[in-house]
Amino acid sequence: MDYFLTEDQLEIREITRKVAEEKIKPVRAKYDEENEFPREIVEVFKQTDLFAVLVPEEYDGISGKVVDLAIVTEELSRVCAGISLAFGATGLGMYPILISGSEEQKQKYLPDIAAGNKLAAFALTEANAGSDAGGIETTAVPEGDHFILNGTKQWITNGGEADLYTVFALTDKSKGARGASCFIVEKGTAGFSFGKKENKMGIRASATRELIFDNCVIPRENLIGKEGTGFMVAMKTFDKSRPMVGAQAIGIAQGAYEEAARYTKERHQFGKPISSFQAIQFMLADMAIQIEAARALVFATARMIDEGVKRYAKESAMCKVFASDVAMQVTTDAVQILGGYGYMKEYPVEKMMRDAKITQIYEGTNQIQRSIIAANLLKEF
Repeated sequence: MDYFLTEDQLEIREITRKVAEEKIKPVRAKYDEENEFPREIVEVFKQTDLFAVLVPEEYDGISGKVVDLAIVTEELSRVCAGISLAFGATGLGMYPILISGSEEQKQKYLPDIAAGNKLAAFALTEANAGSDAGGIETTAVPEGDHFILNGTKQWITNGGEADLYTVFALTDKSKGARGASCFIVEKGTAGFSFGKKENKMGIRASATRELIFDNCVIPRENLIGKEGTGFMVAMKTFDKSRPMVGAQAIGIAQGAYEEAARYTKERHQFGKPISSFQAIQFMLADMAIQIEAARALVFATARMIDEGVKRYAKESAMCKVFASDVAMQVTTDAVQILGGYGYMKEYPVEKMMRDAKITQIYEGTNQIQRSIIAANLLKEF
């Protein structure tokens, strides 16, 4: 379908696709197998100004538009979803600053992100606070011109690799979620350390670690917004970032579909290519339909956000649910089409199926997303 991309957007897509095909594809299996963060690819992102797409022009970026982020995310994820997260997780970690940060904070941090000099990460999840984001236990006690941060964050994407972390903690435990605040914490701050690197099913080229805060001193100027607004900052961030999870899922699905379609022309059974069998044709048709429908939803929602629509929590959640379910179905079908070969690590659909699963889980499970969608739908009646 034609999504009426501008010349600039077509150029962004072309550059990203070239990076993905020429730089990422030859090494994706290596990074997946070795569970290694792709520093050399991050340098390529920096050299090609991909990080600048995350940031508006007034802070030395080139875009900041959600549509453009979706374009880059899909193209990178089409080849490797794990490596794409060095870009995507930086965007997620940056959003609280962009959405609710002071002008001084934006001027201080966003140009470095745009230049690729600093990666970012978003730190909300804890052992007892996953989808229940209001259940965080990490605390930030105010003392004069600073806060004392204590607690542990779990499963943080870009953990240990990022330079900046937007961290959520309770500044007033008596108020529950209304007592949460958001802080910018820089790597190297005294009292801030990292736990073990997780050994994951998929997205293995992305670093996932614990963040540990032990009497970590945070300057008051690193508070994002006002005290007690952290939960609101987190929800606004998710509303804007969930279409990016949708774009990642679409990229995974598109990559798997292309691998499967090519294979059907090459694989012969009973004296002819399996692409001639109606059962295979129907599978490919359903894969293509689902991908295009998911892409249409993501692009429509991204344009809504860019045009300044005030409320889009429902549509944002729909993007994540639908696209991630599509990714899981399409990658499963791709493995089925390749048969025994699809189950082998020599073929990329095995990895794509593993990578797809996380899109149904992080940034709020799909079950939680359905609750959000339903709650917003019922407000209309």
